[in-house]
Amino acid sequence: MGMPITVEIVGDTDGSAVEAAFQYFREVDARFSPYKPDSELSAMNRGELATAEISSDMHEVLALSELTRHETMGYFDIRRPDGRVDPSGLVKGWAIRNAARLVEDLGLQNYCIEAGGDIQCHGYNEQGKRWRVGIRSPFSADQIVKVIVPGDGGVATSGAYVRGRHIYDPHSGDAAPEEIASITVVASDIYEADRFATAAFAIGSSGIEFIEAMPGLEGYAINSDGIATMTSGFNRIVSK
Repeated sequence: MGMPITVEIVGDTDGSAVEAAFQYFREVDARFSPYKPDSELSAMNRGELATAEISSDMHEVLALSELTRHETMGYFDIRRPDGRVDPSGLVKGWAIRNAARLVEDLGLQNYCIEAGGDIQCHGYNEQGKRWRVGIRSPFSADQIVKVIVPGDGGVATSGAYVRGRHIYDPHSGDAAPEEIASITVVASDIYEADRFATAAFAIGSSGIEFIEAMPGLEGYAINSDGIATMTSGFNRIVSK
């Protein structure tokens, strides 16, 4: 996955559900990593795989990526300027959602799964309270600017403060506009939050308006001057 992963499951007394989730993430990383030369994605980018040889998971991710491209007016596009395909902006949320479903299939309903800052929460923590998620300042790693309670939902943040300006504007081929430092999206699940957060960041200053217009999404954007703008319903999930 390229980033640290944390899995917390209430009631997983023997740790088997946590291990199952991590094993799934290892499999996803082995298939979709753009950094590993032996991954399926790397082989596909080198032209070594025919369409018939691509796995069902890869077919699914490619189809979902194309759907997202249409839903975001082309601001989400897995084709890089150099011609390679990199679905990382969708795979992480997709994988977290699938891991969450795996945990639920094992009969466990209270969990929080986090990978590289993208989070899926469900149920309650060990203290019997709803999970709380902090939104980190894009300017200071140890500062939390907002704490939210997403309920049974997903929280994804796109920004340049961890991996640099790795998100680009597909229309121009350039890095995403610098006026936005980060944008956090909250949705019914992390797959939806992750893919639309990536697109909103690529859009730039009007990305928060794009999130406002999307049913079921809430957002919190911080610009390069440190000024925050949120969607109309965001305050409902802010921890009081």
